Amino acid sequence: MSDFKIKDMVLIAVMTAVICVLGPLSLPIGPVPISLTNFAALLTLYVLGMKRGTISLLLYILLGLVGLPVFSGFTGGPAKLFGPTGGYIIGFIPMALIAGAVIERNRKSYVRNVLAMVLATLVLYALGTAYLAYSAHMTFGAALAVGVIPFALLDFVKIVICALVGPILFGALQRAGLVGRELKLLG
Repeated sequence: MSDFKIKDMVLIAVMTAVICVLGPLSLPIGPVPISLTNFAALLTLYVLGMKRGTISLLLYILLGLVGLPVFSGFTGGPAKLFGPTGGYIIGFIPMALIAGAVIERNRKSYVRNVLAMVLATLVLYALGTAYLAYSAHMTFGAALAVGVIPFALLDFVKIVICALVGPILFGALQRAGLVGRELKLLG
């Protein structure tokens, strides 16, 4: 049994590393940059499921909080997490819970997973936009215009790509014996 727990910890660490590598890659287009963090986060949910995926995202946030440059633009620290775009970072937790719960039960249901990822992203948008509006002293509409509208189409493309790549990655890990046959991690 301890073998399975070690596999879980290794997979959580690896997927946290994937988020930490892809997360800083960004294109600054305004107060909220285009990044690959949400793609890496959603892919993590395909591999780890809800519980372990949420742990991975929490670790990512904690690594950024202590100052490692894992957030967009190779930034980190409390100022970034609690700055104007911090709500989008914190929004990864409910996103993981919502999308992770559906993906974990329906890894092969493309439509359900896309809908779950869209819903989870809308929750992330709502939290991030509300915090951006509050912290930057903007109206919600103005925060929506700079924090969501420019990203919505690209984020949907990332969701579709993740829904295509996620099951393939999970299947490869399953064949390698790293995740269980019952579409959940061993252990």
